[in-house]
Amino acid sequence: MSETRYNAKASTRSDAAIVESVSQSSSRVVSVPPLVRAELLGKTYDSGRTRVVVFENLSLEIHEGEMVAVVGPSGAGKSTLLHLLGGLDRPSSGSVKVATFDIFKLADVDLARFRNREIGFIFQFHHLLPEFTALENVMMPLLIGRALRRPAMKRAAEVLRSAGLENRATHRPGELSGGEQARVALARALVGRPRLLLADEPTGDLDGKTSESIHSLLKEVHASHNLTSVIVTHNERLASICDRVLHLEDGRLR
Repeated sequence: MSETRYNAKASTRSDAAIVESVSQSSSRVVSVPPLVRAELLGKTYDSGRTRVVVFENLSLEIHEGEMVAVVGPSGAGKSTLLHLLGGLDRPSSGSVKVATFDIFKLADVDLARFRNREIGFIFQFHHLLPEFTALENVMMPLLIGRALRRPAMKRAAEVLRSAGLENRATHRPGELSGGEQARVALARALVGRPRLLLADEPTGDLDGKTSESIHSLLKEVHASHNLTSVIVTHNERLASICDRVLHLEDGRLR
């Protein structure tokens, strides 16, 4: 399989280029390509002599600026789909394009770099590193991306402040409530200024009141950070604030 190189500078367009494009196209209808496009996506596992099919021939498009919920019964493959869209796992068949990149044609090192710079991830159980403070956890993606420590710390502090946690920056995860841990996880996902936010049951382990506050924060940062968001959830209230709801069941997306 041929491999593509990831170039961060080529992954975004300048405002001037967009204005010029719009100006040149003002006399005709312009079809804007989706930010995320999955085509004929399939994922299977071999378990002994048994072939387990999660889904096959699944296709979807997510347009820039959309906030999309993916719902469905447990075991339907929602998390698997999210991992494929974010390049955390590789499909058995099909392709995923994010912006101009066919991500599974990227070499492993370039795919990792792409994830680090273009995608923010929120996991159900947060996956915060217990030995590090909230500030250090939020800094981690920047440090992995080889940012200098001082600007990384400044950026992490800014995002924690926007999440309402400036007074908890020096606390470790074990010293934070569930809602505070969820906010740290969100801040970590946003610290690298991603275009795409992928969230897997971001409020799955929280009580109703705390969940509502995180729902509001997700909606707020989606708009303020100009994100495209895909959120896997069982929570009907969270799904209801999204622009679109996709149902995954029996290997079909509708």
